[in-house]
Amino acid sequence: MSEPIIRKTVTSPAFSSVVVTVVLSSIISSVFGFIGGTVASNGQLSDAVFSNVMPGIARMRGTAWQDARGDKDAVARPAPPPSDPVVDAVAKASPAVVSIVISKDMPVYEQQDVPVGGGDPFFQQFFGGMTVPQYTQKGTQKQDVGAGSGYVVSSDGYIVTNRHVVEDVKAEYTVTLTDKRKFVAKVLARDPVNDIAVLKIDAKDLPFLTFGDSDALKPGQKVIAIGFALGQFSNTVSTGIVSGLSRSIQAGGSQGGAENLYDVIQTDAAINPGNSGGPLLDMNAHVIGMNVAMVQGSQSIGFAIPAKDVSRAYQKVKNGGTITAAYLGVRYVMITKDLVDKNQLSVDHGALVSRGQGAGELAIAPGSPADIAGLAENDIILQVNGKDLTSDYPLTQVVSQAAPGDKITLTVLHKGVQKKVEVTLTTRK
Repeated sequence: MSEPIIRKTVTSPAFSSVVVTVVLSSIISSVFGFIGGTVASNGQLSDAVFSNVMPGIARMRGTAWQDARGDKDAVARPAPPPSDPVVDAVAKASPAVVSIVISKDMPVYEQQDVPVGGGDPFFQQFFGGMTVPQYTQKGTQKQDVGAGSGYVVSSDGYIVTNRHVVEDVKAEYTVTLTDKRKFVAKVLARDPVNDIAVLKIDAKDLPFLTFGDSDALKPGQKVIAIGFALGQFSNTVSTGIVSGLSRSIQAGGSQGGAENLYDVIQTDAAINPGNSGGPLLDMNAHVIGMNVAMVQGSQSIGFAIPAKDVSRAYQKVKNGGTITAAYLGVRYVMITKDLVDKNQLSVDHGALVSRGQGAGELAIAPGSPADIAGLAENDIILQVNGKDLTSDYPLTQVVSQAAPGDKITLTVLHKGVQKKVEVTLTTRK
């Protein structure tokens, strides 16, 4: 008996594809033929079709079908869209952002028409019964005169904002929460150096924001600004990035005057009038800054005070009821190249101690820490604690970052000779 011959057969990919296609076509045709016949004869699909046939088709199509037995409106349900970190952060932070309306008693004037010349016969012969309007004050009326932003930092009603928002001691400040409740706020403290103020309202169990790490910020990091834009649109949201760090600017207020701000955050998130005092947030809804200023006429150049400074001021008020600032007691100008060339100075950096242009603007305040330490007019303070003073690191910034009672070591050029002087800072009054 001969052995069976086993032959190795090789099927080409093209032929295999044709075979598979033909088989699948036959199966699918049979299935839909069966469904069509069932519908034609019964007018509806049986439970067997739904339970056995449709799930298989659904798996082949790769969709998530709902069991549609008895549900004529059943449809495939798409997966929910992915979460948006900006939307999530805004939803978390917005309930703690407040609008602040500034109001005060303003004079009310009444117009009266009076005869020219006050009714004097001499004038009447020339002007007859002609009258002119005259305005006289008829008491006062409380009016809204400005607006700003702020944010709650504790559940028991502590709020932080810019000092320039609440700088008028004669004004009244009304805080509006996102749930439309309104409270008259008490200004607990105004920072004498930085543009920060702390308010308090009589409320409990409020949503509040937490402070993030402003020292960890990086240029290009995404940020969110929220505030009372233009004093009309509460909780307006804008987004952007950190454009720069450790900026030094001179900011002017709406009531005139200007102040120097140091070590502030630059951002391109839109900051409009009314946004002052609102939070600058990271993507986790943590406060990394307080919006403070913008450059008018620019393309999205705004600034915020770092969260570390705001948190420090708030903690001082929370624990002791006041914000104190360190005091040295000198007037000075920072040394620039022009100043070096004009006065033929032997150094190219530092703070030149000099009197002001007004009467009584002495270079050294009598009885001040600088006076006690022996500093004199025309001295040049080169360093503080071993670090050079420059236009990017001015003496004002050094003192503002210190606390009353701190001891600092100054390197001073006095009549051509360098010496080290230890100074104990006091409280600015």
